[in-house]
Amino acid sequence: MRALYGGALRPLLPIISHKAVSDLGGRLLSARASEKLVPGFVKRNGIDMSQYPERAYASFNDFFTREIKPGLRPLPESETALMAPCDSRLSAYEIDDRLTFRIKSGSYSVSSLLKNRPLAEMFRGGWCLVFRLCVDDYHRYAYFDSGVQGETVRICGRYYTVQPVALRSRDYYKENTREYTILDTDHFGRCVHAEIGATFVGRIRNRHGAGHRFTRGEEKGLFEFGGSTVVLLLPRGVADVDPDVLENTSRGFETRVLLGETIGKSRR
Repeated sequence: MRALYGGALRPLLPIISHKAVSDLGGRLLSARASEKLVPGFVKRNGIDMSQYPERAYASFNDFFTREIKPGLRPLPESETALMAPCDSRLSAYEIDDRLTFRIKSGSYSVSSLLKNRPLAEMFRGGWCLVFRLCVDDYHRYAYFDSGVQGETVRICGRYYTVQPVALRSRDYYKENTREYTILDTDHFGRCVHAEIGATFVGRIRNRHGAGHRFTRGEEKGLFEFGGSTVVLLLPRGVADVDPDVLENTSRGFETRVLLGETIGKSRR
């Protein structure tokens, strides 16, 4: 990674980060022979496989997108709880007048994330919640409230790594391929749920289309192999984020959360 993003291999970066290369990597990791990679990956990353049903995997991607055992990710009892949509490391930012926040140590804006200035303006003064998934995390994500889904918009970029080494010479991460969906939720108003892919995340697999009536905790989609990020945008005045999450973010730390865990509450 160091050589690719800041050294002798940097001229190859436009090729490595291209969608076609990520798609090829995805196909290789979906091949039957790739299942031989699973035991070593589990050992290197210290993955607790007791959380997942014991079964044979058809490929590495079959393993990577595995489902967790029923009951291990319970939903909050309160309907007005703000819940984490995925297993991840969470940072929370209040969107200021300049609509800027931080993702992966790089400066970002709601407008550059969405490439839609009028939509971005809707979240001025609201919350930007950044959920960074690591390779050992459960890579399925859920709806954080009940409501009705709008169109999913895909922004075609490239698949750069999410590792900090990429940011030493350039803010690559903001150019990554991503998708976002407008959600009209029951307790938090009109929100955005965005998914950002990274190197060898050949597919962001969302389950449903516009008009789908979803329920809190229902699976929205999954990431295939690679580092990934989910971003929630909440409008101003609809939610309070837990103080410990805000304190950790202000000190430069992420908060470890699991899918379904309460991270705040609705003001409605």
